Amino acid sequence: MRILYFTDTHIRGTSPRSRTDDFQLTIRRKIEEVIEIAEREQVDFVLHGGDVFDRPNLSPAVVREFAQVFRRFRAPIYAIAGNHDIYGHNPSTIERTMLGLLDAFGTIRLISDGQKVKLEKDGLVVQLSGQPFHYDLDKRDVHLDYHVENECEAAYCIHMVHGMLVDRALPDGVPHTMVGDVWCDTVDILLTGHYHAGFPLQHRAGKYIVNPGALARINNHPSEIKRMPQVALIELGESIQISLIPLRSATSGEEVLDRSYIEKNMYRQEQLASFVQQIRSATDFQAVDVMDIIDEISRLNGIDEEVKFEAQRRIAIEQEKGEAGH
Repeated sequence: MRILYFTDTHIRGTSPRSRTDDFQLTIRRKIEEVIEIAEREQVDFVLHGGDVFDRPNLSPAVVREFAQVFRRFRAPIYAIAGNHDIYGHNPSTIERTMLGLLDAFGTIRLISDGQKVKLEKDGLVVQLSGQPFHYDLDKRDVHLDYHVENECEAAYCIHMVHGMLVDRALPDGVPHTMVGDVWCDTVDILLTGHYHAGFPLQHRAGKYIVNPGALARINNHPSEIKRMPQVALIELGESIQISLIPLRSATSGEEVLDRSYIEKNMYRQEQLASFVQQIRSATDFQAVDVMDIIDEISRLNGIDEEVKFEAQRRIAIEQEKGEAGH
């Protein structure tokens, strides 16, 4: 059985300020190359690790264009929702999003929390599961999101998570999970995204953790300028074989990322960090994101989880209305 994995395409109709090229055309060419790789390697299934789109209510014209591209995959596509695919970090809003629409039409098959999909080829059974992004990801017990049980009597278990799983610690205040904390006897291959930089293939006692990095490069951080987008090819038989394939259609970051914006962006980040620190000092909040504020207020005042969730749900609805009004 052969499986192709890629993540974080961030499809959008406009180019980020840091890009000097036509981003929409570039990401289309990358996905078309992924289709070519899938054909060349004769893959049986295609997996997407989330953030298919850059916003939940992307223009129907853009969605229509890329839906036609995704239909060119001969192998079925399974995906999980990323934080950019949903409203207000709330996975229950997926049915009202463009990614939810592609799922309804069968273009992309979304895997929901707790769902187990049985993949079969020549007698080999693989259990596929996924954890879509949600507000508490990387803030609660890692077993709840990164571990699953083999319920299909499968030869291998593959689990996808759109979480901030990293191989090196991030700054305080940025929720993340370290690779070393998520190894699991029942998960043979853990596939992650969200962390655009990706990391080298992780391997321990026959288990693998894979993040090839985002297909899209939407900012001009020096690490993004140096990084080249790639996909992961997974071959399953008597053993597991995983290889990373760089995209030939991806132009070097030096050519497509605006270096002149870096200093301005760094200054803006310094200002933002200073502002966040002031807010923390004044209010003891851990972040200025409205969802973080709700979470912190709930914690400080002992508010029930149901009440907190309802507040977040209502915020998500208002955010959706706001997006619709633009």
